[in-house]
Amino acid sequence: MGDAMTRVAVDVTFLCMDRQPPGPVPALPDGYEIRREVHPAVSLYRDLYNRIGQDYCWWLRRVMADTQLARVLDDPAVGVYILREHGEVAGFFELDGRQCPDINLAYFGLLPQWIGRGVGLSFLHAAIRTAWGQRPAALRVNTCSADHPRALPNYIRAGFRVVRVLREVWDIPDHAGLSVPASLRT
Repeated sequence: MGDAMTRVAVDVTFLCMDRQPPGPVPALPDGYEIRREVHPAVSLYRDLYNRIGQDYCWWLRRVMADTQLARVLDDPAVGVYILREHGEVAGFFELDGRQCPDINLAYFGLLPQWIGRGVGLSFLHAAIRTAWGQRPAALRVNTCSADHPRALPNYIRAGFRVVRVLREVWDIPDHAGLSVPASLRT
């Protein structure tokens, strides 16, 4: 008998940016900085991933074995960048270049207490600028109907275009500890 699962249905939107957006980008507010975390500890990554993704059904990395996650995080084509305000962790993004020549903005998010402070869009532009600094052929990102409601509009506003939308059904293991919204349950 397998683990108990919660079945959810989400609309996944695949987005692409074929060239670096022109013009100036919004700067991070004073007191904020972004640094790449070289060889991040699995425990640090899980803490960020779990706290940011708790409300948005981020589950894939929650159930990934530590050894497998460590291999991903140690891959030189994967970069984890942490946003801090006056030294306090506020969010992170992950750039995955393993599908060269494209880069995937694999994860992007703010901790709940930083949402609504006016830093999200400038943080997103910083992630985009960091990715284009690596000279990809294209920058890709996915979002879904379980994500924050401003995710898709902000990606489009930042210069991504919708490539396609697919309905996906996920079986989320209950041991992942997520509170799955009733609206997503099938």
